[in-house]
Amino acid sequence: MNKLIYLFGLLLIISCKESKEIDYSSVVLWEPYNDSSEAAANQEHEKSRMRFKLIQSRVSDKNESFRPLYHEVVKMPESEYEQLKPYILEQDIPTIQGHIKEGRLTYENLVRFFLYRIYHFELDSSTTLHTIIALNVNVVEEARELDNLISEDRHPIFGMPILLKDNIGAAGMNTTAGSIALKDNETEDAFIVEQLKKNKALILGKVNLSEWAYYMCNGCPLGYSAIGGQTLNPYGRGLYETGGSSSGSGTSMAANYAIGAVGTETSGSILSPSSQNSVVGLKPTIGLLSRTGIVPISSTLDTPGPMTRNVVDNAILLSAMTGKDKDDKKSVGTNEDYLNAVLNAGTLKGKRLGVFKDLLETDSIYKNTVNRLGKLGAIIFEFTEPEVSMDGFLTLLNIDMKNDLPEYLNANVQNKKEIPMRTLEEIVKFNLADSLLRIPYGQSIFDGILKDSTSLEELQLIKNRLEENGRLFFDTPMDKHQLDAILSINNYHAGYAAVAKYPALTIPMGYKETGEPISLTFISKQFQEPNLLKLGRAFETATNLRKPPKAYK
Repeated sequence: MNKLIYLFGLLLIISCKESKEIDYSSVVLWEPYNDSSEAAANQEHEKSRMRFKLIQSRVSDKNESFRPLYHEVVKMPESEYEQLKPYILEQDIPTIQGHIKEGRLTYENLVRFFLYRIYHFELDSSTTLHTIIALNVNVVEEARELDNLISEDRHPIFGMPILLKDNIGAAGMNTTAGSIALKDNETEDAFIVEQLKKNKALILGKVNLSEWAYYMCNGCPLGYSAIGGQTLNPYGRGLYETGGSSSGSGTSMAANYAIGAVGTETSGSILSPSSQNSVVGLKPTIGLLSRTGIVPISSTLDTPGPMTRNVVDNAILLSAMTGKDKDDKKSVGTNEDYLNAVLNAGTLKGKRLGVFKDLLETDSIYKNTVNRLGKLGAIIFEFTEPEVSMDGFLTLLNIDMKNDLPEYLNANVQNKKEIPMRTLEEIVKFNLADSLLRIPYGQSIFDGILKDSTSLEELQLIKNRLEENGRLFFDTPMDKHQLDAILSINNYHAGYAAVAKYPALTIPMGYKETGEPISLTFISKQFQEPNLLKLGRAFETATNLRKPPKAYK
């Protein structure tokens, strides 16, 4: 039904496009559909958190997000879209920049190409991933300006359309964290968004996420938010989890909705959706990227990070966001040339890689991958993971969020009359006023935070102990065997990397017999991102395992 409405409107406007009197404000691009059967189909799913209660958002109207740019999308006929496909789809940034330099593309039709895909798939109830929350209404105009800008000294991110997880501040688009409580939250650009704009990246829009970065409810579906609805995995809508909490960042990359996306991670929230959607995700060392202007869980563990379809683009997006931020106490400056690191990646020969014995015994894809790495010249060291305690991990998140969220609300919310809440307790009360609409899966984690009475002194002891234990977990095998990296699966060891504040890079490793993606995750010590990216690029080049989802080619 939705596709028919969309195509009818498209044909109508194309037939009249010479007229200057077209009123786009009344075009119906999306009509809510009955999603009860879609939700019911998942009630027997083997994973309890995949048993959805609803699919669509009950509070957001997609027409409001999609109408403002509709007149730009209809300027691209299907024939032009098909003609541009080979130059854009699944291509890396240097290749696309080359096409633009040679005149095959412009930044304007690059943006319009991605908008075409978003409108085509997201406005059809049979293909929508409920991924896009908001679009930058000025993005096409901004692309035109870049086409006319004469400048030789350009960062590689110049003119590349980027999507942001909707807990990252961006002027002109609300920053909701997926929550009705923040539905109208107006903010300035987060520091990393300022850096992206400084380097002339194009902010295409905002994507869905697990509400409050998946730290609100226990056992609820990954990728659900009241604002965006239920994000779905393009490799199997309703079959496979999207991963969380950067669900929209992962699904949008898999479906080729932009060049890159920015996610955030506290513990696994970049690694998980990157793995589930067969894309490349980097969780950087804490402090490498600023957290200013991002809705927090934990100032101790939070970090943004790049999510892309290949390692080269990941390095470019990372470098475009770096910079010393005076407002983030953990922020560091860096002069690393991440792109040059991956372009000169070399081979895996002689690289010393640690692998988990238990994963070799339980996961055949991991085992086959390790064997393949050995044949490529890597030196493999098997080890049994050290036993370390993670006691206090949830307490760390609880007390950090209780303190960090009010700081964010006070510092970043511009329209304070529309967003009067200043504490987690006030948000909990707001949600309870209409629990069916605002918290259909409950808010048990929020309730637990309010009950947690751990003192700041006790919290500091917990933080110190967890960081020590997290580093012991990795350093024991790393130091013993002088490893370049430890290899994990998906987000299996994300918690240990989080408390150690170590970086982790996940790269497509293949697909299970069911078709569900699975990824290989490289973990190393602090600020070893150049080496991780080199290893990742060497692995990616040697294996070339990523396949785009069939329904979104």
